[in-house]
Amino acid sequence: MKRLLALLLVATALTGCGYNDFQRLDEDTKSKWSEVLNQYQRRADLVPNIVASVKGEANFEQETLTKVIEARSKATSIQATPELINDPAAFEKFQQAQGELTGALSRLMVVAEQYPQLQANQAFRDLRVTLEGTENRIAVARNAYIQSVQQYNVLARSFPTNLTGMVFGYKAKPTFTVQNEAEIARPPTVDFGTK
Repeated sequence: MKRLLALLLVATALTGCGYNDFQRLDEDTKSKWSEVLNQYQRRADLVPNIVASVKGEANFEQETLTKVIEARSKATSIQATPELINDPAAFEKFQQAQGELTGALSRLMVVAEQYPQLQANQAFRDLRVTLEGTENRIAVARNAYIQSVQQYNVLARSFPTNLTGMVFGYKAKPTFTVQNEAEIARPPTVDFGTK
């Protein structure tokens, strides 16, 4: 009778330990991270086509193209594995490289506005629309990952599941951050004055 009562007590204690929740949420974050990587790869695959299209314009700024190519090379050189989300330093490095590619592509699009002949090029317009759609997909995938990490981290930090996390080595996962937080925190200056 004592054994049955002890077994029942242990079984009841284990139902609230959160082990299965850790497994479910860990797999969910890995799945969401894979979608983020998928969208980043889609963007990286578009870059050579955009660069080739832009290179067709003889007088386009070569420095801008070079920076885009270098940023893509750096972003794709980082081995993006599911384990990356468990290493905050590697995650930060990956995030920084992707941010540099985003910035380089943004500068490319701004400079491209100054070239009417390029704007008239149907291939460039199609690639630009595809890139904009990809950037939106990246934002959606990152948001889904952020929400998944939030659920996981709440489980990892809440009592009593944090005890299970400590026993089995489940630590909080890093989430996406903004690289230029201080810069974007300042309100924009709006000037409707005439020049």
